[in-house]
Amino acid sequence: MTLTIVTLVPSLQNTNGDAENAAVLARRAAWAGLDARVVAVESRADLPEQVDAVVLGSGSDASLERSRGRLLELHDELRRWGTEGVPILAVGTGWELLSWGIERPDGTTVEGLGILPGRAVPRAGARVTEDLVVAERGSGRVLVGFENHARDYVGAEGSPLGRVRAGQGNGRGSGQEGVVMGEVIGTHLHGPVLAKNPFLADRMLSAMADRAGLTYEAGDQARAVDAYAESACRAQIAAARVADGAG
Repeated sequence: MTLTIVTLVPSLQNTNGDAENAAVLARRAAWAGLDARVVAVESRADLPEQVDAVVLGSGSDASLERSRGRLLELHDELRRWGTEGVPILAVGTGWELLSWGIERPDGTTVEGLGILPGRAVPRAGARVTEDLVVAERGSGRVLVGFENHARDYVGAEGSPLGRVRAGQGNGRGSGQEGVVMGEVIGTHLHGPVLAKNPFLADRMLSAMADRAGLTYEAGDQARAVDAYAESACRAQIAAARVADGAG
């Protein structure tokens, strides 16, 4: 069978290349001997019959309302996918749009789809544009990326992706980054995050394969590429002046 990875509204939600996380999943699946394809879904009419994973990248604030309108068409599917354990990765404003909502500095709000707990709120200080290093909750494995956001995230303190070791993450003094609800992940980590942190991609691929009655095991080419990712991770950790290992 062919695994289908959907990237949602990539024409609006790919300002940091985050929609390309779908390509990372497809390539690693191929390296493992599994058939996989990426389907760009701009509207409900584009939905394939089967969806095995979902990627929603980040967009600009200028496109928030348009993106929300298109995602609202898929609200029932997004809620069903989340309930059924379909892996969903949402980055930046894509994550914010799946939350309870987005508050603007002028007091207006963009209502979210309510798939993930919490909401995005204006930062008291300047926009965050810096390296982000996170110790994943539970495993302590290090995640790296780049954060670029003008909002903090509150209301999801009980289920973060991990603890911040360098950078701001969710902000407001929480020391946390991201949110996880089942197989749904929201994060500020740009990069794309799955290319920089292949173990997270493999976790999503394992979940995809399990649901499809298949077995996923990273291939030899993936392991070779992962050595480069590991080297880049160590360089970013060193640049951020964070001691290697779990924090």
